[in-house]
Amino acid sequence: MLDHTKKPHTKVTLLFEGPADKQNEAIEALKKLGFYSASNNPPSIPWREAFKEFEGNEPGTNLAGGRHKEGLTQVQLSELTGIPQRHISEMERGKRPIGKRNARLFAKALKVDYRMFL
Repeated sequence: MLDHTKKPHTKVTLLFEGPADKQNEAIEALKKLGFYSASNNPPSIPWREAFKEFEGNEPGTNLAGGRHKEGLTQVQLSELTGIPQRHISEMERGKRPIGKRNARLFAKALKVDYRMFL
């Protein structure tokens, strides 16, 4: 299930030379394939604005995201850190504070900076 999230998102820029009279035809063909003009990038918005449901629980969201990125279950993370699985669940849901000690344990297990959990 996580396979599609582990693939890197790649972006390419294409540069072509060719007959001027075929330019519009080439542009339209590329649009059908999902390309867009680099000068007309799709608008982007901050993730906090796009995912308001995570507002106020950034540390727990980061913990769950880091765990998923490493392909770990809560039980596996519990075994790596010594923190009870039920506590990890509560931390991910924002029901229990993570704290500096636990943040350092999670950071080591998930290979990230501990401050993302504070």
